[in-house]
Amino acid sequence: MSETEGAHHWLSVLTDLHNRGIQDILIACIDGLKGFPEAIASIFPQTKVQLCVVHQIRNSLRYIASKDQKAFMADFKPVYRADTKAAAELALDELETKWGEKYPIVLESWRSK
Repeated sequence: MSETEGAHHWLSVLTDLHNRGIQDILIACIDGLKGFPEAIASIFPQTKVQLCVVHQIRNSLRYIASKDQKAFMADFKPVYRADTKAAAELALDELETKWGEKYPIVLESWRSK
């Protein structure tokens, strides 16, 4: 346990896990903490790091005006509930057509993750 949960703390946790015999981590689902992906890669370089969808959604909502949040999220559900990557990309294209001009940073964040 630590008073803070910065990337340095997690680097020490990962190092401890490695020293205890963990040889690899297949997937790490993280919350977007700066420096955390690099900490993981330094100890377990083969690990696939992905951003937790719940954290990504919460982060996106920070950039959506409160008056638009309900409508945006209704239009956004087909993206994160898609059964396939192709379906998610198509839904994201549709979302961008409707909301991209107003909230480009939100759509860009989903395209880059």
